[in-house]
Amino acid sequence: MSSLLEKTDNFVSELFEKKLPDSCIYHNYDHTKRVFKSTKEIIDSTNLSNEDSEVLLLTALLHDTGYSISSENHEEHSVTIANDFLAKQNTAPEIINKISTLIMATKMEHTPTNFMEEIIRDADASHFAKDYFCETSELLRCEFKLNNIKNFNVSDWLKTNIDLFKNKHHYYTEYAITNWEPKKEENLSKMLKEKDILKKNKKQKKEALKKSSREENPEKGIQTLFRVTLRNHLKLSDIADTKANILLSVNAIIISLALSNLIPKLDNPSNQYLIYPTLIFIIFCIASIILSVLATRPNVTSGEFTRKEIEEKKVNLLFFGNFHKMPLEDYTHAMKELMDDKEYIYDSMIKDLYFLGKVLHKKYKILRITYTVFMIGIVTSVLSFIIAFNTLQ
Repeated sequence: MSSLLEKTDNFVSELFEKKLPDSCIYHNYDHTKRVFKSTKEIIDSTNLSNEDSEVLLLTALLHDTGYSISSENHEEHSVTIANDFLAKQNTAPEIINKISTLIMATKMEHTPTNFMEEIIRDADASHFAKDYFCETSELLRCEFKLNNIKNFNVSDWLKTNIDLFKNKHHYYTEYAITNWEPKKEENLSKMLKEKDILKKNKKQKKEALKKSSREENPEKGIQTLFRVTLRNHLKLSDIADTKANILLSVNAIIISLALSNLIPKLDNPSNQYLIYPTLIFIIFCIASIILSVLATRPNVTSGEFTRKEIEEKKVNLLFFGNFHKMPLEDYTHAMKELMDDKEYIYDSMIKDLYFLGKVLHKKYKILRITYTVFMIGIVTSVLSFIIAFNTLQ
C-alpha cells in the first residue's frame, strides 16, 4: 500500500470513529474496507496503470466519507471531504478531479461512462454476490429506519431487493460478470424462496385468524361488556332515584302531619314544651328533603361542542347533554366522524360509563348522608319529645 493510500485509510478510519453517527450501521468503515478489497480484486484482473489503480483505491476509501456529515447528498459531501484531504496531501489536481468524478459515479441512478466508473460501481455492489449478503442487507434496512429515510418491514424489504436484483442492478466489468454474477443469482434464488415462504406463512396466519374469529369474536365480547355494564349503571341510577323519592315522600307526609297536628297545639301555653321537639323534628325532615332533591337534581350542561373537539376526540356524542343545543348538520357530521373511527366509538362508550359512574357515586354519597340525617333526626326528635314529656311531669 502506497504512502498516500495508507494516510487515506488512517484518515477515513479516524473520521468515522469520531464523526460518523451511531445510526450508520451499514455505511461505516467495515463497508469501506469491503469496497476497497473488491476494487483491488477487480483491478488485479486488469491491466490498469498504477496511477489509475491508486485513483480507484483512493475512491473506494473516500466514497462514503460524506455520511459523517449527512446521509442526504452524501456523495457531494464525500467529494468535499476528499478534495480537502487530498489537497492537504499535495495531490495533483487532475487526480483529485478523477476521484471526485468517480465518487459521484457511485450514485445508484448514475450510468457508468468509462471502465473506471464500471469498476467502482461493481465494487460498491460486490456484497450482492457474497455469502454475507443477508446480514449486510439487514444492516442497511435498519440504517434506513434509524435515519428516518424509510421504514421497510421484512416483507417489503425483501420485495425491494428482489426488484433491485431483477430489474435495476447489473454488473459491468467482465470480472464481476464472470465471478460474481452466479453468486448474485444464487442470492436472488434464496430471496425468492424466502418470499414464497413468507407468502405461505401469511396465508396460513390469515386462515388461522379467520378460524379464530369464527370460534371467538372478541368484538362481540366487548359489546356485551359495554351493554351489561351500561345496564347495571342505569339500574343503579334508578334505584338511587327510587330511594330519594321514598325519602321525599316520607318526609313530606311527616311534615304534613306535623303541620296539621302539632303546630296548632303550640298556640296553647300549656303545650309550649313541645316547641323545641317539634322544631327539631321539622328541621331534620326539611334537611332530608333538601338532600333528597340534591341527589336527584340533574346537572345543567352547555349542550354545545366545536369541530376542534371532535377532531381531538374530546366530546362524548353519546350523552344528550353535550349536543342538545347543536344544529342537526353539525351533530350529523360529528356522528359520521364517530362512526368512521372504531377507536373513537370505544373511547366515547368508556367516557359514557365513566361519567355515569361519577354521577352514581355522587348520588349514593348524598343518599347515604340523607338516610343518616333522617335516622339521626327521627332518633333525636323522639328523644326530645320524651325529654319534654318527662320535664312536664
